Order: sequence, then structure tokens, then C-alpha cells
Amino acid sequence: MSPDSPPLGSVRSAAEVNEHIRALWLRAGGSLSAQERAEYELLVVEWAAAIRGHVVKAA
Repeated sequence: MSPDSPPLGSVRSAAEVNEHIRALWLRAGGSLSAQERAEYELLVVEWAAAIRGHVVKAA
């Protein structure tokens, strides 16, 4: 995980995680290294969890 990643157990909004994903792609110039790909995958999992949490709360 990157140094900007929150500690385990902390919760960020889907919008905040999405901003981190967008920033990662911008920094990478559209082509991810192996390390950036691993960070991207973690961010996508975190984003999906945030979305699911939001949907459950709305229900």
C-alpha cells in the first residue's frame, strides 16, 4: 500500500477513494507499473467496499 493509504480499519468515502484512483492514473500517465497496479487493485477493492457500505446504509 502507498504511504497515503489509511490504516486498516479506517473508512474513506467512495468519492475520496475515487479521487485517489484518478490521481494514481494521472501520476502514472495512463500506464501503471507493477507497484502502481497493486496499489490500484487495493484502491478498487476499497472503493467497492465503500460503495457497498453506502448502499446498505441507504437501504
